[in-house]
Amino acid sequence: MRDVSTKNFTLRTATARAVLTAAPATLALLRAGQIPKGDPLPVAQVAAIQAAKLTPQLIPYCHSVPLDHVQVDFTLGADRIEAVVQVKAIYRTGVEMEALTAAAAAALTLYDMLKMLDETMRISAIELLAKTGGKSNYAPQLRQSFRAAVVVLSDSRSRPGGPPDRSGAILRAGLEAHQATVEFFSLIPDDPDQIRAAVKHAADQLGVEVLLLTGGTGLGPRDVTPEAVADLLDRRLPGVEDQFRAHSRVRQPYAMLSRMVAGMRGRTIVVALPGSPGACRDAIDALFPYLKHAFPMRDGQGHDSA
Repeated sequence: MRDVSTKNFTLRTATARAVLTAAPATLALLRAGQIPKGDPLPVAQVAAIQAAKLTPQLIPYCHSVPLDHVQVDFTLGADRIEAVVQVKAIYRTGVEMEALTAAAAAALTLYDMLKMLDETMRISAIELLAKTGGKSNYAPQLRQSFRAAVVVLSDSRSRPGGPPDRSGAILRAGLEAHQATVEFFSLIPDDPDQIRAAVKHAADQLGVEVLLLTGGTGLGPRDVTPEAVADLLDRRLPGVEDQFRAHSRVRQPYAMLSRMVAGMRGRTIVVALPGSPGACRDAIDALFPYLKHAFPMRDGQGHDSA
């Protein structure tokens, strides 16, 4: 079973179709309400809804998804019945299998209730028509490449012979996985003057589009990053802060103690993150690729450009 615990909750939708072909005389009896077992359409509708809910019990590797909506519609043609199912859920993984399973169940139920009248019936199609939601739904719409910088803040790691850096390496790899060119990487102590100098260098001189800092956002006496960074920001981005905290605190309760900061300095998005490797992995998962939408917004292109 695939691990989806790192994914964000987003609205997921899927629409699937199943087609049952039958003799025109069978469809005529259905329209006239003369089917011996009763009207098969409402029964097939209930079967589809049940099947959508029970999909993980039928398809072994499907996750248990809390469904928010299942809609089943039927179209009667001269020689066929088309069942179209739409499924919605706000969750970490998609609902296409739920929609496909529901459409298949609708067609099979129709077949069962009509089979005594028509031996020529067949299920001619079960197909996914559309799906939305999740990271893959956003990535193609967003600008792919951007320039970035990473600054690691740690007294111990910045000393000669100190412990190796892990958090900065995670941020660099995560940024590069989202088509960033990391033009500046620095490992410095928890010193306010050096922190401010690094932010100004990356934003004002290099003009990178994203600057990620890691470390110094806790409650220790040397945790000075939020204070050093906040005064340099032209505008705060509270939604970015909320997104990271919401994503992190359901995985690590200690995340509630983080004082991470996000905002804009000129054209640069600055995000000061906790120093743990886990927090840096959470940041990449929580913020990307969605943070790229800030680039066209910053440039006055609005929401439709992404």
